[in-house]
Amino acid sequence: MSPQPSTDKSPYRAAVAALAGTSIEWYDFYAFATAAAIVFNDVFFPPEMSPYLRTLSAFATFAIGFLLRPLGGIVFGHIGDRVGRKKTLVITLVMMGVASFAIGLLPTYAQVGALAPILLIVLRLVQGIAIGGEWGGAVLIAVENAPRGKAAFFGSFAQLGSSVGALLSTGAFSLMNLFGDDAFMSWGWRVPFLASAVLVVVGLIVRVKLEESPVMEEVRKEQEAKEDGAAKLPVVEVFQKAWRTVLIGVFALATATGGYYVVTSFLLSYGTGDLHLSESMLLNGLTLAAFLELLVTPWLSWLADRVGPHKVVIAGLAGVVVLAVPQFMVLGTGSVFLIWLMMLAMRLVMSALYGPIASILVEGFAPHVRYTGISLSYQICNMIFGGLAPLAAVSLAAAAGGHYWPPAVMLMVISAIGIGCTARLRRLGTPPSDDRTPDPARQAVQTAS
Repeated sequence: MSPQPSTDKSPYRAAVAALAGTSIEWYDFYAFATAAAIVFNDVFFPPEMSPYLRTLSAFATFAIGFLLRPLGGIVFGHIGDRVGRKKTLVITLVMMGVASFAIGLLPTYAQVGALAPILLIVLRLVQGIAIGGEWGGAVLIAVENAPRGKAAFFGSFAQLGSSVGALLSTGAFSLMNLFGDDAFMSWGWRVPFLASAVLVVVGLIVRVKLEESPVMEEVRKEQEAKEDGAAKLPVVEVFQKAWRTVLIGVFALATATGGYYVVTSFLLSYGTGDLHLSESMLLNGLTLAAFLELLVTPWLSWLADRVGPHKVVIAGLAGVVVLAVPQFMVLGTGSVFLIWLMMLAMRLVMSALYGPIASILVEGFAPHVRYTGISLSYQICNMIFGGLAPLAAVSLAAAAGGHYWPPAVMLMVISAIGIGCTARLRRLGTPPSDDRTPDPARQAVQTAS
């Protein structure tokens, strides 16, 4: 049986550490996504390229970071399963912070020519490796310290980092946008990246003081007791015994990852580029949506602990299917009220995916390979759907003559697939029959499912 935290403060300390770290990591990641949508196309690529090719190139640099996320999941998953969750989370935080700060110092294409996008790509790859190892560890440090029957709620704190990061990132860009277009394109876009240095210091202070997960401590004892030791390569064991769970998890997460970028990065690019809507108006709407997500995700995760996380996630995916077309349709009206209303409605239903899905994935893997297992599901999904979704959306819209409906249909399809895969994860995972955090003994059996 999984050991429970020894004090009442332990679960909350772990949750705050998960929140602090992921907030910073996602702040850096979303800063890149926002800049790719409205800045990088003009700053890092030759002006003689067509606007469409510059936009596509900017989103391609965004997508490149996703290519190495599975590698980050494997490398840091191995360290997290063999050495511990805490040390891994400190390393990923430092890597992400250094790369983001360096992006804020990069020379432009006008200054160094083709070297500018090359340097941008290199730093983006470092970001991809770092974030590849972040999510799994943050989720585990929160879920494995959670009290009985509260895995979804405490697991949501790691997911809240996405909301906080998005809120800080879009807020920072909105603030810099107030200085005017010339100042923003000259130096204002750099400030959000440079400011990440301060946030990293705060995150390190919180994470260095964190204690190791009690489940990880139990795994260490079991490893020491075995003559043949623990699995030398957790990734091999995961693919041998739990590959179905990894694969189904990839498609269950598709809307939470790729769908998110369709309704944020692509929506921002489409709204400003094709419909000539105000950047500030859309950025402010996305900031409000991120704030709403921050408020409702813990409540929806609390609800998931009571009615079942699978039910909440499936309801959220169904909501995305219903709202996909209206989300883009209202952009054509130019009405700030309708556009913001649909942004808020879409973010509300997508918030149902973020917190509960963490506890669902954790149920599917044995503790000694759990970091690797959930990281692979999440990061392979991000590589396929997260990185390619904005590119696919731009290409589909362009092929349709600038119409929104192909990206909207794409979002509906991946959400419908996600409903089926989430239902399947319920059968592969541990039944929540005794209202407690996942039991390592029973988890070991699940990897053979």
